Amino acid sequence: MEDPWADSAGTASQQSVDSTTTSTTTAPTAPTAPSAASSSSSTARPSRLTPRRLVAQPTRLKQSRTRSARSARPFHHHHPQAAAMPSTMLPILGNRPSPSQGTTSPAHDHATAAFAPRHRRCEDPHRIEDDDEEQGEWRGGSAAPVQAALPSPVRSTAAPSMSVEQAARPSFHITVGDPHKVGDLTSSHIVYSVRTKTTSKAYKMPEFEVKRRYRDFLWLYNTMHGNNPGVVVPPPPDKQAVGRFESNFVESRRAALEKMLNKIAAHPTLQLDGDLKLFLESEAFNVDVKHKERKEPALGESKSVLGSFGFGVGGGNKFVEQDDWFHDRRVYLDALENQLKALLKAMDGMVAQRKAMAEAAGDFSASLHALSTVELSPTLSGPLDALSELQLTIRDVYDRQAQQDVLTLGIIIEEYIRLIGSVKQAFAQRQKAFHSWHAAESELAKRKASQDKLLRQGKSQQDRLNQVNAEVADAERKVHQARLLFEDMGRLMRAELDRFEREKVEDFKSGVETFLESAVEAQKELIEKWETFLMQLDAEDDEAVFYRPPVVQSNKPAGNTAVDRARARIDEDSD
Repeated sequence: MEDPWADSAGTASQQSVDSTTTSTTTAPTAPTAPSAASSSSSTARPSRLTPRRLVAQPTRLKQSRTRSARSARPFHHHHPQAAAMPSTMLPILGNRPSPSQGTTSPAHDHATAAFAPRHRRCEDPHRIEDDDEEQGEWRGGSAAPVQAALPSPVRSTAAPSMSVEQAARPSFHITVGDPHKVGDLTSSHIVYSVRTKTTSKAYKMPEFEVKRRYRDFLWLYNTMHGNNPGVVVPPPPDKQAVGRFESNFVESRRAALEKMLNKIAAHPTLQLDGDLKLFLESEAFNVDVKHKERKEPALGESKSVLGSFGFGVGGGNKFVEQDDWFHDRRVYLDALENQLKALLKAMDGMVAQRKAMAEAAGDFSASLHALSTVELSPTLSGPLDALSELQLTIRDVYDRQAQQDVLTLGIIIEEYIRLIGSVKQAFAQRQKAFHSWHAAESELAKRKASQDKLLRQGKSQQDRLNQVNAEVADAERKVHQARLLFEDMGRLMRAELDRFEREKVEDFKSGVETFLESAVEAQKELIEKWETFLMQLDAEDDEAVFYRPPVVQSNKPAGNTAVDRARARIDEDSD
């Protein structure tokens, strides 16, 4: 029987014989050994011999194409194997620049002859490998190093671009200042000047100023909270019945009101509310508000979408949160509120301690001054009086630092405690929307029950059936709208809580940095005062530094203190 693999085996053996005859060295033993092994195995298993040999052949071709093999075995035109190769291979092997034109060693010729048949079977008419090998041999037989990609100068130097939506959004800069007391004893209150600079075309002018009192800010918060269910509206500071006209309290309230307005104006939804425009721009605010209330009697209910669904319907039922995300956020907000309240309490204790230290420094200064007046020795009375004035300066530093602590970090803590309350009100609005949805579903079930009852009675009450069908359709519409409202409020509150987290990180970071900077500046000022005092004590003429002339002047000029006289004396001595 004829072997189906005979042609392939014969072809492969003929190629080995041809390659062997073209070689002039002892290398033919390498390809002959596999041929002998193949012949011995062919008689036992003729169906598997030749395929294995044919599969191994491309592997040998792949090894000869590696750059390391090509760089280690350059084929120069002066090799004796080049004469035995076809003419198509001569351009590839004969046009390569040689690094050295000297005579090659026998070992080198042996390696070249062993691999010459492989190059004979893989001709390159387009001379692609020729170019690669020329570059490798020209540079010492190694591949050119790949340079790392350099960063684009445009990306590294360009500032982060602003989105189109943010660029198109109008900007607001609102300042609350000039607080002053107006009214008599029974109706006295603080009035603030609200100055607005905006690029919005909805306002009459780009810059304007109005007068507002605290209850006007409170009206703005309540109105915007009812107009925008699910939105976290920045609240105003709390009321205070005792000490509301003190300068520190008025300043802290002014700063809190200014921050509230700027956050409302920066919100993409709240800045479009018509009531904000009324608050910022109206010259006759009280008259415009009364006219608006007469035009819309139930301002907070009828204007909002929730009012149309019976906002209080089903509000007494207990709400069980079904969404784990909102449940986790509610637990987080409760824990955050407790921590912020504890931090505010500690902050109040620290401020009270600074004020107590300031008061103690004032008492210490008074005692030092009294002692300096009865001391007969000028070398002792002068330093005592200077130390007394230094303690007055320390008292002022403590008072100022206590006020700065309240205005930098304390106001942020109070603001976010109020913001958490506003977030909880948004949660309550979502709960009422849920109850409204289920109340609408209950009403729909009742309407459908009446409809089924009429359908069982037949066509005797056709008019009543048409009315019930219309009521069922209306109830279905309300259920659909209530469900959409509840889902929209959920998506809106997710975005609001994300915005709350981002602003919280930015505000607390800025507040802590300002708090630390003010503390460092206060300590630097105290160190400078103490160093100045010690320099006066260590002056060359100790008796003259703190010397006070016995002549008492009736009109003491400003700045004629012991420290000023000592500094003047030091300047004269240095001159």
